[in-house]
Amino acid sequence: MADSAELNDRDPRAERVTQAYAGNRLLLGLPDEARAALKTGLSLTALARGQVLFDVGEDVRNTYLPCRPTMVALLVVTAEGREVEAATVGWEGALGGIVSGGLKPAYGRAVVQVPGPAFVVPTARLDEMRQRFPAMGDLFTRYADAMIAQMMQSVACNALHTIEQRCCRWLLSAHDRSGEDVVRLTQEALADMMGVQRTTVTAAAKVLQSDGIIQTRRGRVEILDRRKLERRACECYGQVEAHFGRLLPEIKD
Repeated sequence: MADSAELNDRDPRAERVTQAYAGNRLLLGLPDEARAALKTGLSLTALARGQVLFDVGEDVRNTYLPCRPTMVALLVVTAEGREVEAATVGWEGALGGIVSGGLKPAYGRAVVQVPGPAFVVPTARLDEMRQRFPAMGDLFTRYADAMIAQMMQSVACNALHTIEQRCCRWLLSAHDRSGEDVVRLTQEALADMMGVQRTTVTAAAKVLQSDGIIQTRRGRVEILDRRKLERRACECYGQVEAHFGRLLPEIKD
């Protein structure tokens, strides 16, 4: 695992890395005692765009907790090799062996869409910590429930709403996770995750750009008017955010 460093209390960088916990809301929401105990098994790593964290059928051995601006897509892979996004994870959460114990075969593929830092912990260590600290187990279980809600809403959105509405929903979520107005994502990657042709996403982006809502450049999308983007999106974004806030009030901004 490249660019990683194990964290422990004797590490002179401990204070700096502890401050970096703020980069992941789920870690920051842990009780102090649980976070301190987890530190001995935690590593900080740099994830590259396109990096596959785990693939279909693989035993998931590590749990990843992205930090801003990192975003990882969970993809369903068809028999023909096509990929469709089921969920996206950023600084608000984690992926890989979140609540399951023992063998954890991956159902989908986890691919880094926006590069950046992430914390990594062996899933066996996470299982041990959840049993040791019930509050930690409860937090991760509630997060898993929020992830299921995101996937369910995504199914409804893909079936019922227009490409423009879906594109706006995704950009809002990406904006939340990036922490800045510029989202480092290509239109091709966005089209792949939405399961549509790039030309379809390009057409939707042109409409949003002509209305002064976004500005597209090579490999990046700048959000110019957040309020207009929210009005153009479907209700799915707001519903998922509201549910997330009810389930995990301690890790919301």
